[in-house]
Order: sequence, then structure tokens, then C-alpha cells
Amino acid sequence: MEDFDFVTRIVLVVDDEPVNRELLVGMLEDGYSVLQADDGNEAMSLIEQYGEDISLVLLDLYMPNFNGYEVLQKLSENDLLKRIPVIVLTSDSDAEVKSLELGAADFISKPYSSVEIVRARVRRIIKMHEDAAALRSMGKDPLTDLYSTGYFFRRVERIEKFASNRAMDAIVLNVDKYHQINSLYGRTRGDAVLKDIADSLRLELESCFGVACREHADNFYAYVEHQDDAAAFLNRVASSVRKREGIKTLRLRMGVYPEVDHTLPIEERFVRAEHACQSICGNYARKFAVYDADMFRKEAFAHKLVDEFEDALTQGQFRVWYQPQHDIRGDTPVRSGAEALVRWIHPDFGMIRPDAFIPLFEENGLIAKLDHFVWRTVALQIRQWKDDFGDTLPVSVNVSRINTLDPRLENDLQDIVRDCGIENNDLVLEVTESAYADSMGQLVETVNDLRRVGFHVEMDDFGSGYSSLSMLTTLPIDALKLDRSLVRGIVEHKKDLYVLKLVLDIAKSLGLPVVAEGVETKAQLDLLKKVGCDRVQGYFFSRPVPADDFVRFLSSR
Repeated sequence: MEDFDFVTRIVLVVDDEPVNRELLVGMLEDGYSVLQADDGNEAMSLIEQYGEDISLVLLDLYMPNFNGYEVLQKLSENDLLKRIPVIVLTSDSDAEVKSLELGAADFISKPYSSVEIVRARVRRIIKMHEDAAALRSMGKDPLTDLYSTGYFFRRVERIEKFASNRAMDAIVLNVDKYHQINSLYGRTRGDAVLKDIADSLRLELESCFGVACREHADNFYAYVEHQDDAAAFLNRVASSVRKREGIKTLRLRMGVYPEVDHTLPIEERFVRAEHACQSICGNYARKFAVYDADMFRKEAFAHKLVDEFEDALTQGQFRVWYQPQHDIRGDTPVRSGAEALVRWIHPDFGMIRPDAFIPLFEENGLIAKLDHFVWRTVALQIRQWKDDFGDTLPVSVNVSRINTLDPRLENDLQDIVRDCGIENNDLVLEVTESAYADSMGQLVETVNDLRRVGFHVEMDDFGSGYSSLSMLTTLPIDALKLDRSLVRGIVEHKKDLYVLKLVLDIAKSLGLPVVAEGVETKAQLDLLKKVGCDRVQGYFFSRPVPADDFVRFLSSR
């Protein structure tokens, strides 16, 4: 038996001469399942019936009614059927060129030579076809039939090798809020959208030099010759998809790294395009962004900060500053605590604002280690002030989202408190409102455990964009910290003051003390006192200051 593995292949023999058919059947039947057809019509009927289950067609060219050339022509017009390899049976050497042009894979001359030669040629062509099909399946995304990511990058490498002088663009295309399409219309409709994007990209590539792939999920890469009008490129793709699917709210966003630097690694070119695409995530006013010199500087700056984090931590470049909090319930504001705020004193850049590095460290997971540094520094400082002034000052520290999910959080905090010789309630824990919104169930359990052992927990940044007043009735917290956005306009705008009063009334009914951040003027302070706010902090009293400067608030209580 002459098979390559345990799968029996189907071979179709097409010849109007019964003797020729029987001769080939006799040569192949011990290794293959052989079908027979005596003309082109019967052959096409069998091919359409069995499709790609047919491993090979042995095709005579000269038959009455429907000849072999016509069969080859029909196969070439069908994207699936043209993949079936065909060996032409002919004694006419002049027919070879025309047959090759129509897609023939090989020839066997009549009269047939030895059985071994015929079998060897059949075996070779089937194996070549199956190997090529395997490579195609590895190189293609099964849903969209675009290139797979790995094969896409190999194609780009080939473009670089033979067309390195072309001006090329790296493009990243993404469906904004793709999960909503799946939720609203179903997974099948969502897949249809991805297929339509792929079809639209293929159509674009017909008029410009380039390749495309589905990188993952709803993310597409394209490497195309430079587009003078990137917006038009995006609009053509998006309009085509919206028209086909009838989803008027469908929004595509695109990041472009134009006229790429050919000395950069290929992956880095798409990292830049991805960076541009991500820069407009959630920005409905912009549909595409171009990676430019300014974006490069920001990316280089961010990379430098991440790269230098460990050294900065060990070299003491991070400092903890303190902003006082005052209790305003009495006639005179009384210093009641402080909030710890981290600052980076960089040897090259000087003072780096927290909003430049905190989000960056959150993205890269470095924020967990920075949190631990701040907690221990603050705990030691509380102990020092207690020794110097005989009084304990509670200080609020931030607990980042990643740390709230750490099962060791309670033990780590208790170890710090014990090592520094302070009490659990001296270190007030601030958890942002967004953290509660993102992982409600697990965070509630964590906060309950922390409060059970004596830590006080405050919800920070309430009103910064995720607020739900109903959250306050279910969340375990000891105090509510209002974001500065709720305070900023209370003097000038009655609606802002009304919202503030509403929040204060709800908090009061729940027995929650309220701390207002961002108090900058006496008018704001007077209004907050009037409407029943408990504590405040802000520039009206002091900016955040180093520990040495904060001593004046302790000595002048």
C-alpha cells in the first residue's frame, strides 16, 4: 500500500477512453480511493460533490462535449476548487504551456510509462499540495483569511528585502468598543464585522502595494505604501463596513506610523502605530492619530521613567510630601491629619509631576512596589512625629488598584505598622472610587478584612467620573473624599453647590464623614463649612510640602 499516512486520498481519473481509465485505476487502487469520469461534465459534477476531499485529478485534455481545457478553466474560476491539484494526461507536448497557464500542476505523458513512475508523480503532487495547504492554514487567520501575525511579519521582512526604498506606512486599525457589538448583535454579527473589515482592507490593497493581517481579536495591522491621506483610507474602510452591516454607530479608529524608519525593527514600527491608535481611545472627536515627533518624545520619556524606576527607588529620588487636612466643624479650623503624596526628584528632569508617572507605573505594574515604599516611609514618619511631639497624626496613603487585589495586602500592611511601632488606625488607607467600580465584589471583601483589624478606609476621588450615589449604600468605608472637581465651581455655580449638598446629605444620612479636596479660596471654605463638610485640604491652607516643612503644622496645632 503506497500511502503517506493512515488517511486514504481520493483521486479522480477523467478520460473518455475506458481502457485508459482502467489502466490508471489498476495502478492506483491499492493506495487510493479512485473515482472515474468519462467526460468533463461528469468530472465537474464529481468535483462539486466531493470538493476539496479530492486530493488529485488526473485529467485527459481531449474529450468530446466538455474537454480538459474547459475543466481547468472552470476550476480556475472557483476559489476553493482551484486548490485541487491537476495532473494533465496528454501525448501533446504543445499543450503543456496552455495547461500550465490554466493551473495544471504536472503532466503524465501517454502512453503511460511504468507503474512506479506514475505512482511517484501522483504521490509527489499530492504531498506538495498538502504541504502547501498546511503552510497556507498556518499563515492565514481562519476567520478573516488575512495573514496570521507571524506570517504577516515574514511578508513584511520580504518587502523590506526587495523594496526597502519604498515609503511605507505601518497602520493599526481597531474597532472601538467591539465588545458592545457582540453584546448587542451577537457573536456571529461581530465576526461578520471583522470579515468585512478584512474584505475592505483587501480591496484597499488592490490599489496600493502592501499586506495586512488580523493581529488579534478586533485589531488589524497593515503595511502599505505611504498614504498621503490617511483619513480617506480609514473612511473608505469604515464606510464600506457600515454599509454592509448597517451598524451606523460602528466606529473604527486608526493609528499610523507614516514613512517608517527602515532601520527600526519591524515590530517596533507597529508598536508606534499602536501607540498612536491608543492615544485616541475614548476620544470620539478623533478617528485617527499619527505617530509624530512629539509622540516619540513622550514615548521616550515614558520609557526612560519606567527603565529608571528601580534605580530611582534605591537612590532615594522618590520623596513623600504631606498636605495637611483640617477639621472645619468648629469655629476655627484644626489640623486633623494629612495626606501623603509621592514626588519624584529626578537628577535630569527635576521635579516630575505625579500625573506623569503614576498612570505609567499603574500600566506597568510598578505601582505596587511604589505603594509599599510610601507606606513604610509614612509609617516611619508617623512614628518620628509621635516621638518628637508626643502626638499621633493620622496620615492617608493611597492603595492602588493592583494592591487591592493582592491577597497579601493585609499581612503586608500589618507587618509595616508593627515594624514601625504605630497603630493600624494611624495609617489611613485611600482606595479610589474607580477601583470599587471595577472589582466591587473582591474589593468589598478586602476592605472588610482591613477594617476588621483596625485600619480606616476612605473612598478617594469620589465624583471624578465613575460616581454612583447608590455605591455609597453598599461599600464598606469610614470616610468619603470628594474630588476637587466637585468643589471647584461651588462659589460661581448654584448647580455645582446643589450637587455638593446632595452628596453631603447622603453621606450624613449614612454616617460617613466627608473630606473635600482642592479647597483654594476662603469663599469655598466658608461654603463647605456652611453646608456641613467635616474636613478639607487644599492650597488655601498649604500645598503639599516635604516632611521637614510640615513640622510647622505640628508645632502650631
